[in-house]
Amino acid sequence: MTIRNLDPILAPRSIALIGASPKEGSVGRIVLRNVASNGFKGRVYPVNPKHDVIDGIKCYRDIKDLPEAPDIAVIMTPPKTVPRVVKQLAKLGNRTAVVLTAGLNDSNGLRQKMLDAAKPSLFRVIGPNTVGMMAPHVGLNASFTHMAPMPGRLALLSQSGAIVTALIDWAADRDVGFSHIVSLGDMADVDMADCIDLLAMDRQTKAILLYLESIPNPRKFISAARAASRLKPVLAVKSGRHEAAAKAAATHTGALAGSDTVVDAILRRAGVVRVKDLDDLFLAAETIEHFSSIPDMRVGIVTNGGGAGVLAVDQMMDYGGDLAELGPETIEALNAVLPPTWSKSNPVDIIGDAPPQRYRDAVSIVAKDPGVDAILVMSCPTALASPIEAAQEISKMVEKGMINRKPVFGCWLGEHSAKGARHVLRKAGVASFDTPAQAAEAMSLLESWTQSQRLLTRVPAFGRDEPTGDKDIVAGIFEKAAAEGRSILTESEAKRVFSAYGVPTPPSLVAGDAEEARMVAEELLPGHSRLVVKLLSRDVTHKTDVGGVALGLKSADAVARTVQDMTDKVTKARPEARIDGFMIQPMVSLPDSNELIIGMKHDATFGPVILFGAGGTAVEILKDTAIALPPIDDVLAGDLIDQTRIGRLLAGYRGHPPVDRAMVIRMIRAVSSLVVDFPCVSGIDINPLLVSGEHALALDARIVIDTDRVDEPGPNPDLAMRPYPNDWTKRITLDNGTKMVLRAIRPEDAALYPTFLDKTSTEDIRNRLLTSVSRLTDAELVRLTQLDYSRSMAFVAIIDDEGESKGELAGVSRLMADADHERAEFGLIVRGDLQGHRLGWALLEHLISYAKADGLAFIDGVTFKENARMRQMCTEFGFTQKMSKDAPELVELLLKL
Repeated sequence: MTIRNLDPILAPRSIALIGASPKEGSVGRIVLRNVASNGFKGRVYPVNPKHDVIDGIKCYRDIKDLPEAPDIAVIMTPPKTVPRVVKQLAKLGNRTAVVLTAGLNDSNGLRQKMLDAAKPSLFRVIGPNTVGMMAPHVGLNASFTHMAPMPGRLALLSQSGAIVTALIDWAADRDVGFSHIVSLGDMADVDMADCIDLLAMDRQTKAILLYLESIPNPRKFISAARAASRLKPVLAVKSGRHEAAAKAAATHTGALAGSDTVVDAILRRAGVVRVKDLDDLFLAAETIEHFSSIPDMRVGIVTNGGGAGVLAVDQMMDYGGDLAELGPETIEALNAVLPPTWSKSNPVDIIGDAPPQRYRDAVSIVAKDPGVDAILVMSCPTALASPIEAAQEISKMVEKGMINRKPVFGCWLGEHSAKGARHVLRKAGVASFDTPAQAAEAMSLLESWTQSQRLLTRVPAFGRDEPTGDKDIVAGIFEKAAAEGRSILTESEAKRVFSAYGVPTPPSLVAGDAEEARMVAEELLPGHSRLVVKLLSRDVTHKTDVGGVALGLKSADAVARTVQDMTDKVTKARPEARIDGFMIQPMVSLPDSNELIIGMKHDATFGPVILFGAGGTAVEILKDTAIALPPIDDVLAGDLIDQTRIGRLLAGYRGHPPVDRAMVIRMIRAVSSLVVDFPCVSGIDINPLLVSGEHALALDARIVIDTDRVDEPGPNPDLAMRPYPNDWTKRITLDNGTKMVLRAIRPEDAALYPTFLDKTSTEDIRNRLLTSVSRLTDAELVRLTQLDYSRSMAFVAIIDDEGESKGELAGVSRLMADADHERAEFGLIVRGDLQGHRLGWALLEHLISYAKADGLAFIDGVTFKENARMRQMCTEFGFTQKMSKDAPELVELLLKL
C-alpha cells in the first residue's frame, strides 16, 4: 500500500495489548512483561475480558472501554477473533496493529476477513504470525523476544521471527543497537517495501538491514529500496540461493539466468548490498554502524605483527581490495619514529613490542598520506605490550578526530586478551573485527555500498536516445509464427527481428532441400570463399546437438551433400522433429574477435531479465555472465559489461585492440528495447554475437514468444521496473505565450526545485504541503523526484524557451495510488509568478487523463477551505467537495473517473 497510518510505529505514545494475560508462559504474559519492563514511557492498555488488573496495570475488559484510541495495538487473541478485534479497534480510531496470532490464512478465510475489516478505514496490519515490533529509542519492546535490543542507529526488517531473536542476541554481545525492529510475519498488508519507505525518512535510522525470504512485489520493492538507498545503506540477506531443482530451459539464457542470479540483479538495481549469510549481515551491521561511503578504498595497514599484516593483505586481495602505496614523505616520517627494523613499506610493521605511543605515531603518519583512504590497525597479543592500552590510544585518536576523518578498522587478534580491547574500540566508535578475513570483508562491503551509490546517483537520460526498431516488421513476424502455432521463431525470422532493431546479421538465404541448397550456394560463393549451413527446425532447440551446423564449406556440391547428411541424421536421431529448411550464409571471420551472448529470460516472479556475457558453444561451462533488469540505458548497460570477465577483454589486451564499447552497449539496449516493446517475447538468445573493433555480427539468434500475447501492446507490463512514460510528454502554450513541456518527472529535476521554491510564495507552498517550509531536505527531494512510475507519478511543467532539459520548473502535479490501484491521492503546485495563466488547469487535466488511462477509479485530495483558486478549478473538473471531519480547516476533494 503506502506508509499511510504507519508513522505511529516509529515512536508510539500509547499501546493496547489485546490478549494480555497473567498466565506464565503465555504470549500475552511475555509481551506485557516486555512492554512494561524496558522503560517505555507511553501509556499501556492491557485488554482481557477476565481481568481488571494484570501486574499492577489497569486492564480493560473490552476494546470499547479504552480511554483513547492507542497509537498502536498488539493483537494476541485466537485466530477466529482477529477480524472482529481489527474492526473494533478501527471503530475506536486506532489505525495500526501488530498481529502476533498465527493461523490466519487463505484456506480458512480468516486472512481475507481481517483485511476486509481493515480496508474501510485504511487500518494497517503488520503480520499476522509475527514476533512483534520494537522501538528501542523509546523503550518499547512489543514482542515475545527473549531480551530487549539496545538503542542504536540500525533498523532491522525481517520476514523471519527466528532471525530477529538471533540478531538481537548477537547484537547485545557486540554493543550494536537498533533504532527499530519489525518482524513482518506473513505480510498480509504491510510488507517490506512499506517499511523501507517509512524508515528511509526516519532520522533515528542510519542504515536498514533486511532478511528476505521472498520479494512478492518486485516493482514496489525496487522503488522503495532505490529511494532509501540514496539516503542510507540498505543491506540484505536473501535465503534460497540454491534451488532444489531447475526446469529445462529452451535457451542458454534460461539455463544461466537462474532465479538467484535474478535476485542479485533486483537487489543491485535497487541499490541494496547483498550479503551471503547471517554472519555477513552481522559483519555488515558492524561496518555500516560506523562508516559512510567513501570514494576509494586504498588501505594502509599498521600492525605489530608482520605475519598478521601479510595475512591481511592476502585476505584483502581475495576480496578485490587495494593496498595503498605509501609516499616517500610518509616513509621518511615513519623512519623518524619507528625502530630501524620496521618493514619500510605497507603493511607498516611497528614490531611486537610496540607501546601505545608507537601506535599513535604510526597511525597518525599513515593517515596523513594522501594515497591512503582507510586504515586497518592490527594487534597481536604479546607479553611485551598491552593490547588494551593500544586500543585505548587508537580510541582517543578517533574520538579527538586525529585520523583525518578516514575510516579506521580495528583487528585485535586472539580471544581472551583481545576481548577487552575490542570493547574499548567499539565504545569509541571504531569498527572492530576478530580476524583479518572479517576486516577485509568489511572493507569490501563498504566498497560495494559505495559502488551502488555511484550507480544510483548517475542519472541516465531516459527517453531521449532510446533505441527504436521497426515495430511493424517485428509484429508481422510474430503474428505469422503465432498463426502457425509456433512459439519458437526460425533463425532467419529471429535475425530479421534483430536486424529491425539495429543488430547486424550476416546475409543468409533459406533452402528447402539439397538441390535448392546447391543453387543458393552457387549464388553466394562468387562473393564469399566459404559458407555455413544451419538446420532450421521448430522442434530442435540446440542445432549442434544433432549435427545441425556445418562450417567452412567451399563448394556448392559440399553444401548439397551437407544438407542431405543433416536431413538423414535428424530423421534418424529425432524422427519426430520437423525440418523447416536450411539456412545458408557466408562464413564470417572478424580478426581479433570475441564471442558474446546477449539474451533475455522471463522470470516467473520478477519478469523479463537481460543477460550479457561470454558466448559461444561453451557458454554454460564458462558461466561468465551478468543479469540486469530492463529497461536498460547506457549507464546500466556499461555496468552489465563491467560485471563480467570478458568485459575486461573487450577493453583490449596484449596487442588485441579494444572493442567499441558504445557499439556493445547499443546491442544490449536494442535487446532491452525489443523486450519493452513486445510483451509476447519470453526468451532471447543472440549467441554468438561476434564483436571486433567497431564491428558486430549476430551469427546465431533465437526468439521464443508467448503466442497468446502477440497482440498485446507495449510497454511490457511485466517489467519489474516500469519504463519512463515517454508517451505522456507534450508541449503547451500558456495564454501569455509562454511555451511549456509537460512530462513525467525525472531524478535530475531535483536540481530545479531550489529556484522553483524561491519563486513560489510561502502561502502557495503551505496550500500544497499543508505546512510552511522554505526549503526541502535532500531526503525530501529524493522522495519527490525519484519515482517508480507505477504506484506514484508526477508531471512537471518545464519552461521551454531554452529546451526542455535546460528550462526552469514551473509547476508539478502528482499522484500516489493505493495498494489496490483503485484510488490515488493528488497534489498540485504552480510557481507564483506563473499563476493566473491556466498552467494549473493544464497540469491537472494531464494528470486526470493519465489516471484514467492507468485504470484508476477515483482521485482525491485535500486543500485549505480558503484556497479559493484550487477549489474553483476542481469544481470545473467535476470534483465533489466536503468539509473534513478530522480537520475543519480542510476541504476533501473527490473525483470519480
